[in-house]
This record gives sequence, C-alpha cells and structure tokens, in this order.
Amino acid sequence: MPLVRVNDIQMYYELRGEGQPLVLILGMTIDVFEVEPIISWFAERYRVLAFDNRGAGRTDKPDIPYTIEMMANDTIGLMDAVGIGRANVLGISLGGRIALALTLAHPERVEKLALVSTSARVLPRGWRFRVLGLLSSVPMLQGKHPQPRYAFVHQRDASTLFNCTSRLCEIQAPTHIMHGRNDRIAPFALAEEMQRGIRGSTLLPFAGGHLFFLLRERQRFLDATADFLGR
Repeated sequence: MPLVRVNDIQMYYELRGEGQPLVLILGMTIDVFEVEPIISWFAERYRVLAFDNRGAGRTDKPDIPYTIEMMANDTIGLMDAVGIGRANVLGISLGGRIALALTLAHPERVEKLALVSTSARVLPRGWRFRVLGLLSSVPMLQGKHPQPRYAFVHQRDASTLFNCTSRLCEIQAPTHIMHGRNDRIAPFALAEEMQRGIRGSTLLPFAGGHLFFLLRERQRFLDATADFLGR
C-alpha cells in the first residue's frame, strides 16, 4: 500500500500513467477508491497523482482542527515526496478549495487549474450540511474505507471557514471552472462569482447537481477537462 509521511500524517496515494502531471484533489469524505473510473480514464492520458485527503480513506485522520491551508500544504508535501515539481491541478468540491489555496500559496507549482463543483467561499451552514453529516455516519452508506464522524466534522469545518474570494484576482494560472446548474451544495451563483474573480477564467455549466462529474455527465466532464488541459 503506497503510504508516505507528509507533515504530521501518513498519506495514501496512487501515482499512475505517463505524461504531463495531473494532481487530483478530492472532495469531502471521498477517497481514491470511490473515483476509480475517473482516475483510470485520466491515467490513460496523464501522469495522475491521486490521494486521500487528511481525514479520509487510508490517510491518517488526526483528531485536531483542520484548515484548507493545512491540506494544501499536505498536497505540496506529497508532490515533493513523489517528485512532481509543477503540474496541472484538478480540485473537486472541498478539493477545489484546497486547489485554490495551493495556487495562491505556490503559484509556481500550478500549470493549469481546473475547479469542479466548488467555490471560493461556503454559504452559512444549513440543513444540507447536517444531512451530509448524518449520512456520513450511516454504515450502509459508507464506502470501503469509512470516515469517522470526527474527521468529517474537521473536514467540514475547514471547508466552511475558508474564504479566498478577495484573493481570486491574484490567480494567474489558466483556470477552467465546471459546475452543475442544479448544485445545491455549492450554488451555481458561487461558481459565477469565482469566474468573475479569476481573471481570464472560463465557466462551463452542466445540467446536473454537485456530483454531475460522477453521474450522467461524467464523459462530458472528462472530455472537457482533457480539452482544457491538453490531451
């Protein structure tokens, strides 16, 4: 099992494929196992680094407060550990906020930035976050590598406390935003706000919701990402 020490944790990662490096940063509660079809597709075209974030999957889950900046630093440390200096970065949901923080802190490490079902800030917590938290604790709805509730809470708090809206203008990397018009977790208006803030960025709408990239529109998402990154 590929584990490496990064900062204060052991991180689980997979490095697959050949060619231009692509760092895939996943969303809240999600681990590598759950997005295997997406990783496999990208690995046929790029050298893909995919991993379980702090608090999820087979990566360590310390019971301490997490921040988006902390997880961005984990990502940079993992890139260093596997020998990736500069890469395209694809961030999904929580992973999109990690990607934004990484790009702001280390712009020299990001070739192109793809943001999926994410936003630079999170609206005040409502019933959807409470439902997500309850679902995360139901055994039959958990994945192969269940996430403890405390780890979900730490990831959720890191996500909801993050806000880089005022710094979006600093991002220089070519940026492509992909977002579902019916997203109830990260409303489409926040994707539009992010697109206005990042100079020269593009926004591609999808018909679905927060998980459009895993469902009916998966192939369109994959093709659109490859078109942006370069096949």
